[in-house]
Amino acid sequence: MSASGPDRGIEELARWISGSRCTVALTGAGISTASGLPDFRGPSGIWRRIDSSRFEIDALYEDPDWVWRMFVEHFLPDADLRPNPAHTALAELESMGRLCAVITQNVDGLHQRAGSSRVIELHGSSAHATCMSCGHRVEISAAVAQVRSTGRSPRCPSCGGLLRPDVIFFGEPLPAEALSDAMDYAAGSDVFMAIGTSLTVSPANTLPLRAKLNGAKLAILNGEETEMDDEADLVIRGRVEELLPRLVQEVRRLAVE
Repeated sequence: MSASGPDRGIEELARWISGSRCTVALTGAGISTASGLPDFRGPSGIWRRIDSSRFEIDALYEDPDWVWRMFVEHFLPDADLRPNPAHTALAELESMGRLCAVITQNVDGLHQRAGSSRVIELHGSSAHATCMSCGHRVEISAAVAQVRSTGRSPRCPSCGGLLRPDVIFFGEPLPAEALSDAMDYAAGSDVFMAIGTSLTVSPANTLPLRAKLNGAKLAILNGEETEMDDEADLVIRGRVEELLPRLVQEVRRLAVE
């Protein structure tokens, strides 16, 4: 592992990206905290306030009213939530032809709002809800309106069945197509960045190693230590909403030299 201060680390990573055939980014909750969303495992993370077992898929069947109330209160991004400079920087790298794809563990849609077009959502999306009985799909705003007006879980307008957010609960498999695409991008990358993620959740945390085993350089950008720092070629500590815009500037500088 090459552990560097932010300045030297950014310069080294920019050189890798400038010579890369395919750079891929994996993002976690830490990339969205500057937009106002809490992370999960940090000092003020959601799982320090809520028992994570209450968000297993069985809990949705056992107590859907509670799960939906907590989802609306803690997990649902506000409609006016905006991407922060970290999201924008990744979109800029893509527009420069320097980023093949973003693989995200987040469900907030902020990468797309920032302008990224190749986004693989491993854990689903909070944009919609789907009926668990008939499969009818609705905008999340319609489901949330029911929760807020009744305090109870929303029901399908087509058959009256239970609606569920289109996010992955603990105990559920990841969407097969998204996982397959993510694994392909990881294996095909020559630079892989893990950004704002603790790298504790499987199978997303296998992607950096998949990339590295296929010859990619692995860079971890995060505010705190991760479980894979020792596997990385480069670790850069800091706030990702500050680090990534600096990375874009350095990549641009190298492009005109």
